[in-house]
Amino acid sequence: MGRFDGKVVIVTGAARGQGEAEARLFASEGAKVVLADVLDVEGQAVAADIGATATYVHLDVSKEAEWQSAIAATKDFGGRLDALINNAAIIWPSAIEDTTLEAYMAVINVNQVGCFLGMKSALPLMKESGGGSIVNISSIDGIASKNGLVSYTASKFAIRGMTKTAAMEWGRFGIRVNSVHPGGVNTVMGNPINDPILETMPYQQQAIQRIGYPNEIAAAVAFLASAEASYITGTELVVDGGWLTGRLEPGLPGSSATTEGFGYNA
Repeated sequence: MGRFDGKVVIVTGAARGQGEAEARLFASEGAKVVLADVLDVEGQAVAADIGATATYVHLDVSKEAEWQSAIAATKDFGGRLDALINNAAIIWPSAIEDTTLEAYMAVINVNQVGCFLGMKSALPLMKESGGGSIVNISSIDGIASKNGLVSYTASKFAIRGMTKTAAMEWGRFGIRVNSVHPGGVNTVMGNPINDPILETMPYQQQAIQRIGYPNEIAAAVAFLASAEASYITGTELVVDGGWLTGRLEPGLPGSSATTEGFGYNA
C-alpha cells in the first residue's frame, strides 16, 4: 500500500528536474499524477514513462484560463484533487539597477502569480474532494537572500507569505498549505551545465558539503502532502543541507572547509 493510494496530485514544472522527481515519487506511492508544464515534449515523455497512472497537461502557470483547463483535465482524469504541488519557477539573475520591469515581472508572473493562481484554481475541486494538501515550493531565498536575485527573492518571499494566508483561510476545509525551501539543487536551474565541480565546490561552508538532489526535495514534499503531516500547516520546511544554519569557518575547530580565499591559516 502506498501513502497516496486513491489520491490525485498535480505537479507543476513536472517535465524535468525537481518537478519530475516529485511526480515520479507520488506515482510510485500510488497516486494518479497530473504533470503540468510548458515543455510539452519532455512532459509527455515523462508521463508516458510513468505509465497509466500519469497524464500530461500543457500549463502556463501565469495564465488563469490555462489553470482552469488543467483543473478540468484533472477532474476528468482522476475525479478529484488531493494535492497540488506548486513547483514551476524561473530565475533571472541581475543587479537591481540592470533589471528591467519586463524582466522583473516575467519572474513574478511565473513564480508568484502562478502560485497564487494555482491555489485559487485548485480550491473548488479540493473542497469537493473533502480536503487535501498544497505544497508551495519557495526557496532559501524566500527566507534570506543573495545579491543579483531581486525578482526571484521577491517571488519566493511572497510564496512564503501567501502560504500562511492560505493555511489560515482554508484549514476549515481540511486543506493544509505549507512551503518547502530548498537550497541548491542539482537541476537545470541549480547546475545548468551539469558540472560535477558545482555539486560540491560552492557548498564547502555549509554543514552538508554538497548540492541537494531532486529526490531529496521530492521526499520532503511528499511528506508534507501525506497524512503523516496531518497536523502541519502554514509552516516552512527548509531542505538546504544546513546553508541557512550557519557557515563553517575555515581554520576554526570542527571545520573541514577550504581555507583558500578566506584569510585563515590552516
